[in-house]
Amino acid sequence: MTETLDPPAISPTQAVEHAMKLLNSNPALAERQAREILKVLPHDARALFIVGAARRRAGDANAARAVLEPLAKAQPSSAYAHHELGLALASLGESAAAIAALRRASELKRDSPQNWLSLSDQLTNNGDTEGAAAAYAEHVRASLKDPNLLKAADALRDGKFAVAEEVLRRHLVALPTDVAAMRMLAETVARLGRYDDAEELLERCLELAPGFVGARHNYALLLFQQNKPGEAIAHLEHLLAEAPKEAKYLSLLGASLGYIGEFDRSIEVMTRLLAEHPKQPKIWLNYGQTLRVTGRVPEAIEAFRHVIALNPRMGEAYWSLADLKTLRFSNAEVAAMRTQLADGALGAEDRLNLHYALGKALEDGGLWEESFQHYAHGAKLRRAMLPHDPDQNTAWVERCKALFTREFFASRAEDGSPDPAPIFVVGLPRSGSTLIEQILGSHSMVEATMELPEIIHLVGRLGRDGRKNEELDYPEVTARLSAEARAALGAGFIARTRRYRKLGRAFFIDKMPSNFFHIGLIRLMLPQAKIIEVRRHPMAACFSAFKQHFFRGQNFSYDLGDLGRYYCDYVALMAHFDSALPGRIHRVIYEDLIEDTQPEVHRLLDYCGLDFEEGCVRFWESARAVPTHSSEQVRRPIFREGLEQWRNYEPWLKPLRVALGPVFETWRGNAASAK
Repeated sequence: MTETLDPPAISPTQAVEHAMKLLNSNPALAERQAREILKVLPHDARALFIVGAARRRAGDANAARAVLEPLAKAQPSSAYAHHELGLALASLGESAAAIAALRRASELKRDSPQNWLSLSDQLTNNGDTEGAAAAYAEHVRASLKDPNLLKAADALRDGKFAVAEEVLRRHLVALPTDVAAMRMLAETVARLGRYDDAEELLERCLELAPGFVGARHNYALLLFQQNKPGEAIAHLEHLLAEAPKEAKYLSLLGASLGYIGEFDRSIEVMTRLLAEHPKQPKIWLNYGQTLRVTGRVPEAIEAFRHVIALNPRMGEAYWSLADLKTLRFSNAEVAAMRTQLADGALGAEDRLNLHYALGKALEDGGLWEESFQHYAHGAKLRRAMLPHDPDQNTAWVERCKALFTREFFASRAEDGSPDPAPIFVVGLPRSGSTLIEQILGSHSMVEATMELPEIIHLVGRLGRDGRKNEELDYPEVTARLSAEARAALGAGFIARTRRYRKLGRAFFIDKMPSNFFHIGLIRLMLPQAKIIEVRRHPMAACFSAFKQHFFRGQNFSYDLGDLGRYYCDYVALMAHFDSALPGRIHRVIYEDLIEDTQPEVHRLLDYCGLDFEEGCVRFWESARAVPTHSSEQVRRPIFREGLEQWRNYEPWLKPLRVALGPVFETWRGNAASAK
């Protein structure tokens, strides 16, 4: 008789190890094996963990929570249990509990990159950008083993960016293809404000390692932050092809689509995202901002208030409500803002947003002094985050005046692209440019787009010209451009802006206010383009900018003295272009437009070579999306209430008045010669 042998018995430890290996590849089978173990060992923590983790991967977050919550309580030192519980709670939209669990997991196992990354993602979704950045720095540090990279990561985490850069550059001399080091160096130089360098590093990263998902996401985020949403979208679509439900990719895609005017697609993406993550405040915030742009203001208000219900500390939601300009806060909302500001642990970003929002609420209530104090507190916090050198700005204006003379333009005659389609609207922010855009955009031959970043990007490329870490060679580089180069630049601008033009109209508006700095370049490459400058009383324009928390840019606007000097430089430069380009720039005085609308509209259309259309004086009836801070105001007929609003604050605006000097009286300039 042949003896049969039973298969060797598998120990519970071996069974658990086998089930754990299956967890990511086949969670259903891993769960079945874990449940078999639990029949023998009903309280085995490892098997319970596998069941909970498998349930989450299968999309049943409630069942996962039912297993993982008691497990985390029974195993308070288990980083794995807290991490998995945090992910399950995040799926259920319980942000605060998810963050607490993920933070506990990260503290228990500080060398786990995944713990820190999950915490960073959840903090981002909850609107805590400062906390997310700190957690991400810990993720980077935990991901590394090389001593040099660990040293650089420590420096990056501690805000010692110059030290981190020096260590990383030395490391890359020895190992020039180390993509992890490149990605970290890109993060470092971006923190130092050298975004072009960061872009180049991430481009090189992806050349060497196209599958480096983390670098591609960093690159998409950097492109978006640099006003390059079209390029960001291409990378996000690449990422989403591999991870179609990844919230951070979808969220950035929705924001990027909105930036290029694809509002319907943006809302579709965010609606889909909210279906998966209904309790994530940051997603609701982005959704509300897109609804606002498209004119769906009641829905936007509801979305912003939902953000506050989910996260009462999220100052950006309060500011988004205040920034509507037409909304009045309730007494309960004002009290809630005061309560949050009294919390010493509130982050700087939330705090400054709340100061601006409370300043607006108090302004609406006529409490001018207290309102001003809150605007000033918000501006002080923002000013500390943003570099601005008024001396450098004045020197740059003088360089423009020295170069762009009447003789300079005469010697270049009509070189450049002959395309007459662009209409540039320039001036200071909060001076009426959105109103001009809305008037012109109501004409059947003109398409209003948005504040296009193309000229600013072009200036960066021209001025850099292969130079590194030096002052940009601009505007002087424009003097060396050949006729062919000028024509190519103009044609390139027309080609790159085509994606913003959805209606196929003959003319389109670029409403980037700061393009007044680049009138010389615009004239060289697009000699047939129209340039409209809108100018407002200096006290009104500057104070309106001072009390506005801008999403990006406008670094000069957070100090009254800086604002006054900037306005003076602006007026001086425009006076110079009036002389160098007589009759080529059309100036609109905002106050004149408000007081005598129809004649001013006729003059504006005559300058653009357009026939008068009634819709241009009934501009508020236009249904187009308006992606600016004035979106609600230009959906109403002309109103005069804001013309001298600054006078309510005059006792506290002395630094501005002093900085303006004689420009306070001469601000209109020689308006007749510019008409």
